[in-house]
Amino acid sequence: MHELGIVKHVIRTLGDVAKENRVRRIGSVTLEVGEVSGVVMEQLIDCWNYFREKDPLVKGAPLYVETIEALTLCTACENVYRTVEHGKICPKCGSKETYLLRGNEFSIKQIEAETDEQ
Repeated sequence: MHELGIVKHVIRTLGDVAKENRVRRIGSVTLEVGEVSGVVMEQLIDCWNYFREKDPLVKGAPLYVETIEALTLCTACENVYRTVEHGKICPKCGSKETYLLRGNEFSIKQIEAETDEQ
């Protein structure tokens, strides 16, 4: 279960951002997760719900996840298609000369926070 390590890293990153920006509390976190990133969403959310209660900075903060659609480009015919539906073989020309354009990302998109200046 690498989701445990991912959540720990996200919370550590939020701590670093909080220090740099004098944030006293995180209100919510939005992640962008590619649909072929290998992240198991249910486990990610379970880990977040567990760890957010252990850290006062993120205590009670909801986690929002936006899924990034996986798209693949066929270099033979320049067709762009949905990766999950068709895999590595181009549905237009049948070529295996393809590569993933997007869909394996994982990033913190947005942090809602309260600073000392508010």
